[in-house]
Amino acid sequence: MKKHIHGGDVYRHQNVIDFSANCNPLGTPDSVKRAVTESMEQVYHYPDVRCQKLRDALSAYEEVPADWIICGNGAADLIFSLVLALKPKRALLPAPTFAEYEQALESVGCQVLHAAGREEDGFAVDQALLQAIDDTIDILFLCNPNNPTGILTEPERLEQVMDACRSHGVFLVLDECFLDFVCSPGKYTQKPSLEKRTDLFILKAFTKRYAMAGIRLGYGLCSSRDLLEKMKEVTQPWNVSTLAQAAGIAALKEKEYVDRATELIHRERGFLKEKMREAGLQVYDSQANYIFFKGPENLQELCLQEGLLIRDCGNYYGLARGYYRIAVRTHEENLTLMRAFEKVL
Repeated sequence: MKKHIHGGDVYRHQNVIDFSANCNPLGTPDSVKRAVTESMEQVYHYPDVRCQKLRDALSAYEEVPADWIICGNGAADLIFSLVLALKPKRALLPAPTFAEYEQALESVGCQVLHAAGREEDGFAVDQALLQAIDDTIDILFLCNPNNPTGILTEPERLEQVMDACRSHGVFLVLDECFLDFVCSPGKYTQKPSLEKRTDLFILKAFTKRYAMAGIRLGYGLCSSRDLLEKMKEVTQPWNVSTLAQAAGIAALKEKEYVDRATELIHRERGFLKEKMREAGLQVYDSQANYIFFKGPENLQELCLQEGLLIRDCGNYYGLARGYYRIAVRTHEENLTLMRAFEKVL
């Protein structure tokens, strides 16, 4: 199906530099690879169904109680189990945004409404979304910064959204998977709200922060123990492998690696935006580890001819052909992309 197209398809596009998946440009840490290798000694046994050691490590990292944490086979796994546990009848999504929200909602027969952002505002969360929150809505998914635009919802607007959800009894899912790469992430995270709100679920993942897409490991934060138990009841047991649990524990120790990557991304994001605008592309104010922009409708094909894979965003609800997303990678790789843009545009 059209909407199930994703970035990172290096299997159909081999021998390319992949700008279509937004993973840490430093690559998977060596400590994570070693942890996966060493954990092979335990694959004879079933994984820990409670992910106890991993949840304890996440508790220390996120500074929340371990019993507020649920782990899954990537963030997408948790999106589906959350929707299956709640079984909402009517949902609200901004547009454009991550396709898996709608896919999961439709799998339980939920009606999905879209609040389309305005292009002149960079598709940011605006008054249209706030006005669409009413008593008929059961659940709202909000990605911050948004995928694919990279636009941040500022704390003041986010507070308005949260107040509206509370007033109308709407369960709020905040996807903070890309928040690690913005400037001052602590300003935007809603972890402090978890203690007083059981109608809030925060989604996070190891995929982007530690370049672990192939391992499949995500987690959610929620103070409603009843909801977390319901999610476990509708999830297959042993959904987080022994290898993934070991990888996650090792990754959480990689502070210097994350700091280096964050510094690199902040520097290269500015470099790419400047060069892309000089090349005549319409670049939006992305604040994540990827950049959203507008260009010729055949730009993806032209880039593939140069050995580069970029993300065509034409399959996102609310977008058409000509919208693209590129990951922020190393300076050498970014230079290669800029040279290709100069050649094909």
